Amino acid sequence: MANDNGGEPAAPAAASALPQMNVLVQYIRDLSFENPNAPNSLSPRDTGPQLNINVSVNAKPLTQADFEVSLTLTARASHGSDIVFNVELVYGGIFRVQNVAEEHLHPYVMIECPRILFPFARKIIADATAGGGFPPLLIDPIDFVALYQTNMAQQGQPN
Repeated sequence: MANDNGGEPAAPAAASALPQMNVLVQYIRDLSFENPNAPNSLSPRDTGPQLNINVSVNAKPLTQADFEVSLTLTARASHGSDIVFNVELVYGGIFRVQNVAEEHLHPYVMIECPRILFPFARKIIADATAGGGFPPLLIDPIDFVALYQTNMAQQGQPN
């Protein structure tokens, strides 16, 4: 198709510069499940355990476009001072991120990458708790935007 540039075809629109992310690999870096009071911890109780769940995200650049992202999930269940179970998972992935403006790269990596990792990590936690003799622990979905904003505010940086 000719245009006013001497008959040369028109250049493709900015669509070729759309942000792209590819998952190169996903892996378990560390998985720990503790059931220190078994078999007593498996006895039926009148009330459910107190659950404490923590989430953290870390990322480090490997190349200009590749990032290693680690999602850490810890869950501790207890009845009073008795630990029912303690599970920790560090689940990682290598992501290739292209066509993202420099000022948007940090939030993009810290929000979108763990959002992709989370369903897999959630399944691993559920399987580990079920394998430990408990009902599977299904962690509620995580708002990674809110988590990012909270972390940035705690560091005194703008979102």
